[in-house]
Amino acid sequence: MEERSLVYRQLVSHWAHLAPILKKPENDSELEKYIELSDFLMDDATNDSNLETRLELVGTLISEHEQNHIEEPEGTAIDAIRFFMEQNGLRQKDLVELESPGVVPEILNGKRELNRRQIKALAKLFKCSQAVFI
Repeated sequence: MEERSLVYRQLVSHWAHLAPILKKPENDSELEKYIELSDFLMDDATNDSNLETRLELVGTLISEHEQNHIEEPEGTAIDAIRFFMEQNGLRQKDLVELESPGVVPEILNGKRELNRRQIKALAKLFKCSQAVFI
């Protein structure tokens, strides 16, 4: 019992520093900070099992926010790209940084499959899971 009290006292003393990280993100700005923290933890988690636990917590908060606040389209990868382009006011020419200008229309017309690099770039651009484009 005494040992548990000590742990609780330590937790309370650190709470002011932890509270901002342990609350659910309430908007896109907060979500972006959690994603940055997640990226940081992923880079360091391989060497520290405690970081893996923190990464799991942050990942859960991100996932819950995305499930409740971000609409992900159903359908094919092409449908998803078109949906996100419409939501973000983008045109085909806005995607040329992901691929050469001639390839983008081929992808959008279903004549060419997305490769791993393109899927990763699209997920980063549209701030969604890579699974959307698989």
